[in-house]
Formats: sequence, structure tokens, C-alpha cells
Amino acid sequence: MYDTIRKYFPSLTEMQHLQLDTIMRLYPEWNEKINVISRKDIDNLEINHVLHSMAIAKFITFTPRTQVLDLGTGGGFPAIPLAILFPDVNFLLVDRIAKKLRVANDVAIHAGIDNIAIFHGDIKEVKSTFDFVVSRAVMPLPDMEPLVRRLINRKRQLNSMPNGIICLKGGDLTAELAPFKKRVLVDNISSYFSEPFFDTKHIVYLASI
Repeated sequence: MYDTIRKYFPSLTEMQHLQLDTIMRLYPEWNEKINVISRKDIDNLEINHVLHSMAIAKFITFTPRTQVLDLGTGGGFPAIPLAILFPDVNFLLVDRIAKKLRVANDVAIHAGIDNIAIFHGDIKEVKSTFDFVVSRAVMPLPDMEPLVRRLINRKRQLNSMPNGIICLKGGDLTAELAPFKKRVLVDNISSYFSEPFFDTKHIVYLASI
């Protein structure tokens, strides 16, 4: 099971393998009750959702104690796969849809993922600060950046790149990213993963200023 993930992440620990086994089993079970992943796409869970989320780990290796907020996490993407890869990093999963957070919380509990916390509500209600905000196709970056700007910690630097926003996006981003000019960095996920799904998928990084 999940042979593609094993190919790209060959150094996973026994615990990480067990956690992946668990989430790969539980998401399809939950999806029968609560539609957190398109029913047409649940058979592509490994590549289109779990591995896609893990692409961020190819872009940056989070330092222990890094604080990450996942905006619009839904059923836990990209945060739960990233939490498996980075057990010493803390993730806050934020969404306004309680039933999807219920799935994320249950999956995390059963997989023994203890470095996440759940926040049900609007991003405007979050008070803490974070080193990075991550998201997966939630909203255009010009809409997202003003919402999360105040949440990005500018007082400490733990990682190899400045704190900021890291998004998983697809398609032509020219118009969406134009307002940010040289502040934004776009990395093609196809440079990490060879599956056709990733041909039009990107990691977008915007450093805080």
C-alpha cells in the first residue's frame, strides 16, 4: 500500500509507516459518511491528496518547534500528512466546517498523531502567531494574504527561509500572483514527483514582510 509515497520518502520510520497505514485506511471509511474528498477521487487518495500534501516537505524541511497553521484544512490536508513527516512541528488545523474537522480529528487520534490541534471557526478568530501558514487550493493568494498577515511571526526565525505562506495550487497562476511581483516564489511539484497529476501543480511561497 502507498508504494508511491514509499518511493519518494524512503526513510520513513516504522511509526510513520503505521500512521500512513492508518490514515490510508480511515479516510475512505470516513468518506462513506462525510464527503471530505470527492467521491470520484477517493481512489486517488495516495497521490492526489496525501502525496500532494507531502510535496511541501520537498520544498522545505521544517525545523523542530516550528508552528504551522493550515487554513481551510477540511479533512486535514495538507496538515495531517505533514504532521506525520514532521512529528516535532506543531500544526493548527483551521476550518469553518465542523464535520470535516471531526474527520481530521478522528483520523489523527487513531493514527497517534499528537502534534496537531483543531480550531473550528473563522481565521479572523485565531489569536496566536505562526511561522508558516499553509493551504491547499483554498482561495486566491491576494484574498488570503491580508487575512493571515497578522498571524505570521516576525520575531523569530527557525527555518532556512523566512516565515510566510506556502500554498499548494494548480494551473496558470500568472494573474493571481501578479500583485506580489518578485516577493513570490513558484516551485513546480513535477520537479519532485513524476506522476502526471503533478504536471500542473505548484508550490507557491510568499515571504512575510
